[in-house]
Amino acid sequence: MKDRTKIIKRPLITEKGTMLRAENNQIIIAVERAANKIEIKQAVEEVFRVHVEEVRTMVVKGKAKRWGRHAYQRSDWKKAIVTLREGESVELFEGV
Repeated sequence: MKDRTKIIKRPLITEKGTMLRAENNQIIIAVERAANKIEIKQAVEEVFRVHVEEVRTMVVKGKAKRWGRHAYQRSDWKKAIVTLREGESVELFEGV
């Protein structure tokens, strides 16, 4: 991956993410499926201007859905749990 700004797709604001942010200073983001941990770390540090301690990734399988009698499969996607350095935070996630 060349462009680091395209690695991060969107923040994931969930109850679990809110608890992780409060207790462990971690944020959860959806990332490009082809990105590895090193690229994700560099992208988060560049875009959000924070220092990253650790990155954990997982591929989430797409759900099987139906539209009337037509069945289809949503695409698989990747999410990353990023641990930030103590005392740092991302403004985008604050106040949620």
